[in-house]
Amino acid sequence: MGLGAFLSGSGAHGGSWRHPLADADASLNFARYRHYAQTLERGCFDALFLNDNVAVGELDPRVLAHSSYSLRWDPLTLLPALAVVTRRIGLIATASTSYNEPYNLARKFASLDHLSGGRAGWNLVTGLIGGENFNHPQPPEHDLRYERAEEFFDVASGLWDSWADDAFPRDKASGVWLHPHRMHLLQHRGQHFQVQGPLNAPRPVQGWPVIAQAGSSGPGRELAARCAELVFTAQTDLAQAKVFYAGLKERLPHYGRHAGQLKIFPGIAPTVGRSLNEAEEKYQQLQELQDPQAQLKALSYLLDLGIDLSRLALHAPVPLPDDGSSTERHQSRRQLVVELIRRERPTVAQLLRSLSASGHKVLVGTPEQIVDELVTWYQEYAADGFNVLFTHLPGAIDDFVRLITPQLQRRGLFRQRYTGRTLREHLGLARVANRFFSPGRHG
Repeated sequence: MGLGAFLSGSGAHGGSWRHPLADADASLNFARYRHYAQTLERGCFDALFLNDNVAVGELDPRVLAHSSYSLRWDPLTLLPALAVVTRRIGLIATASTSYNEPYNLARKFASLDHLSGGRAGWNLVTGLIGGENFNHPQPPEHDLRYERAEEFFDVASGLWDSWADDAFPRDKASGVWLHPHRMHLLQHRGQHFQVQGPLNAPRPVQGWPVIAQAGSSGPGRELAARCAELVFTAQTDLAQAKVFYAGLKERLPHYGRHAGQLKIFPGIAPTVGRSLNEAEEKYQQLQELQDPQAQLKALSYLLDLGIDLSRLALHAPVPLPDDGSSTERHQSRRQLVVELIRRERPTVAQLLRSLSASGHKVLVGTPEQIVDELVTWYQEYAADGFNVLFTHLPGAIDDFVRLITPQLQRRGLFRQRYTGRTLREHLGLARVANRFFSPGRHG
């Protein structure tokens, strides 16, 4: 079973920054994230994953005043710093294909992979918000974002293959720095990009960084089946998770791939206690620390349901969203929440509890209860591992590593120690061969 760690600010819960055991300054204090990364590495996590957006999001004054989402680290600034204070844990950065250029990102990820000794991963997203900061007053149309993302990936991966692995002899005696015949010019001319190449960075240690992806819409699943090696998803129901898992794996042969080349990690947000009562009390403490109206306003913005949940009484039933409405933001997450509302017909308070981790599965219980649930999902082919959203930092990380990880290890489902050095080795993924060169062939 694989484990990723989703890190954002002071934690994934809306009340996280106010928790007595949370670092309220986590979004601007590097020492905090160094501690989190080193603790996760002691817990043998495959990777830590940094979420990102290029906008603050909801600008309602109440949301801004009571939520901690207005600040976030730039992943490609923070992860290089974490690379030099860790040795084994993978480092996955979110970077948008809508608001970047392929050459810049290919160069940054190649550099991160070398800096970390082969531990880099790219969470390829199309960009949910932020167009207003990049000359797009309205968000780019959903399908167009995915068209650009596919071409972006083709260009970036082509640039990583600019050089054969033996292109740079750096032979002082002969004076030969590189073999020009072991260089490939990309010469890409496409609908969105024109890129000559080559990349002025060496080929990544892993061939390519691990490609992660989080889209679960129709175009998102096609993009994942084509290029992703690690998929982060938000599934709260076992039956739905199994359908998603099987459906995505079944798409792989169309792209010449097999099931082992793609790992699926649903998100979970655990609150663990030595007893169920203790766990429930800890979770309720977090619920009481958040501003319900601010959180509901932020969720209404994120999910674009066509309903301002903050205007409803907490005891009121959530109205059924309009069947015909859609969004250009987070289509798959919106659909999951719409299905949850139709299936459970919750009150506003119940929906707020269910969405305390932005739609990911909330688990509250003892270590045994939580591990039992993870084992069920793993054994029933709903997950290859899990992306853990920690309710508050560092307290929830400490709880997981101290209480849950040993349970997984005792059951033989999780490593006792790292056996590989690269992120691909942790995940059981092969190094990517250069499409233009092979060790014995001159390109």
